[in-house]
Amino acid sequence: MTRKRRRHTPEQIIRKLEEGHRQLAAGKELEEVCRHLEIAESTWHRWLAQYGGMKANDAKRLRELEGENARLKKLLAEAELDKSMLKELAEGKPLTPTRPL
Repeated sequence: MTRKRRRHTPEQIIRKLEEGHRQLAAGKELEEVCRHLEIAESTWHRWLAQYGGMKANDAKRLRELEGENARLKKLLAEAELDKSMLKELAEGKPLTPTRPL
């Protein structure tokens, strides 16, 4: 039986991990817990490695930091392009149709 692929938010993942830990503590097997949560065992282990021990607000902060990091990487890439363009102009290399601004 194939399952529909679905993305989970970090908050949903943390909730499912907490629910899974409660079921494991109650004596259920991991296979049964994963079936109840509708995830594969490999997904459980990946989520546990990535989000284990986090609270929902930690996941929200992580998402904010990842967004900020992506924005800063973009700014740095643009600054590096500007820098290389100015360096070429300072060296007196003419701009050609094959070498646009």
